[in-house]
Amino acid sequence: MSWDPVYRLIKKIPRGRVTTYGDLARKLRLRGGARAVGYAMAACPSGKGIPWHRVVGAGGRLLIPEPHGSLQRRLLETEGVQVDHTRIDMQRYGWTATAKRKTGTKRTIRRQR
Repeated sequence: MSWDPVYRLIKKIPRGRVTTYGDLARKLRLRGGARAVGYAMAACPSGKGIPWHRVVGAGGRLLIPEPHGSLQRRLLETEGVQVDHTRIDMQRYGWTATAKRKTGTKRTIRRQR
């Protein structure tokens, strides 16, 4: 299985925002859920511009162990995300991917009589 759809969606997360492993899994309808996204993140290639640091655990928890955990914290803080020990306020910094409406699809419009 290729993790490219996961990486493409992660690239869409704007600076200063975060999303959870579970949200990504739901959006992509991945079998294995958040754990599958975790596997994708563990295999994340470096140098491809994938903002891995913007993906956090449920409830805004930073789950990556040291030494990468402190790197994740620093990267998020440089983007303006406030990290309280190992938590992020998801109400303030959370991002959810929205479904795009396909262009060119025909819609039937009923006229009122």
